[in-house]
Amino acid sequence: MTGRLQSFIAAVRHITDGSIEETRLLDSVQDAMRTLVAADDWLPTALAVPHPQHYQQYLLHSDPCSRFSIVSFVWGPGQQTPIHDHTVWGVIGMLRGAELSQAYRLCAEGLAPQGGPQRLEPGQVTTVSPRIGDIHRVANAFADRVSISIHAYGADIGRTRRRVFNPLTGTAREFISGYANAAIHCRD
Repeated sequence: MTGRLQSFIAAVRHITDGSIEETRLLDSVQDAMRTLVAADDWLPTALAVPHPQHYQQYLLHSDPCSRFSIVSFVWGPGQQTPIHDHTVWGVIGMLRGAELSQAYRLCAEGLAPQGGPQRLEPGQVTTVSPRIGDIHRVANAFADRVSISIHAYGADIGRTRRRVFNPLTGTAREFISGYANAAIHCRD
């Protein structure tokens, strides 16, 4: 594990040790994430390998008390997620390439886009949570190269029961994402 990642883990551990309200927690984790993704020289090659058919979610660290987890998302050219939620706070930092995130909200007709797509470039950071907006679809902004983002979540996200949404009806189906580099590997 690199010193840069170890420093980020220590910072998030310190932030989540206290009883802090979510706005301050997100601000503090965002500051630490900006430092982490300010340089693209620390992510091991084995945790940056794309899959030819779907994005990869690699576990970088899971807090022993399940207070947070850190993952790398590796996007092959043109890959995207389904519309999904997280159920916990999250901070996303762009390490390499770029990604597009389209937020959605549930409404009487199903799902409705919330604003336009947000483009995340290297070094930029954004947040999600049920309080501020938790439903989105994310895609690699490039059709010809890999993009990588680093995510910190307020739970062991690979073991957290979440939902994917039908884009036409808004109907939800539960799933557990797992990790590409761990025994839990559920993509149902």
